[in-house]
Amino acid sequence: MRMPQTLPGARLAPGTRVPTRALAPVLGAPLTLPDPERVTHVQFRRFAGCPVCNLHLRSVVRRHEEIERAGIREVVFFHSPADELREHVAELPFAVVADPDKVLYAEFGVEAHRRALLDPRGWPAIVGSVLGGVRELLRGRGRLPAASQPAGRLGLPADFLITPDGRVAAVKYGEHVYDQWSVDELLARAAELRASG
Repeated sequence: MRMPQTLPGARLAPGTRVPTRALAPVLGAPLTLPDPERVTHVQFRRFAGCPVCNLHLRSVVRRHEEIERAGIREVVFFHSPADELREHVAELPFAVVADPDKVLYAEFGVEAHRRALLDPRGWPAIVGSVLGGVRELLRGRGRLPAASQPAGRLGLPADFLITPDGRVAAVKYGEHVYDQWSVDELLARAAELRASG
């Protein structure tokens, strides 16, 4: 059976194949997407220092060892330049890749839209993340995002589970700023993938 191929700007469906590519994370060694030995969880976030993105990524950091034990490699994309991104992600235990021109955002069909912030379902996360960010700043541990974001501040999250052979096994396109897989949902999808062989 022939699998669908990637089309720039189109949303990807399960079964779509993504081409193999070399990536240069802002910190750490180069990597290949897809990872040839394990399932890759690809996340598309917004800009460096995005409070809502940081709120979600902290939940991933807390359970990173569990994610690794499940055979999943994390790769996170931001649409900020590498120099700006580096200072915000220095302590993350997984690969973070800068895509300031949104090349891969377009290839994966990841959108930016006003509804990212206007949807009331995302407001509790916005308030919580801003308050948490202020606490971190007051403790001297946080950093403000740059005042200007060349690729914009709007963006919807997206999650992809990609097999070692490059097949999209599962996908979620967020409907608002905090609409992404939780760690539990990620682990459940990976378990379903293992069970299906």
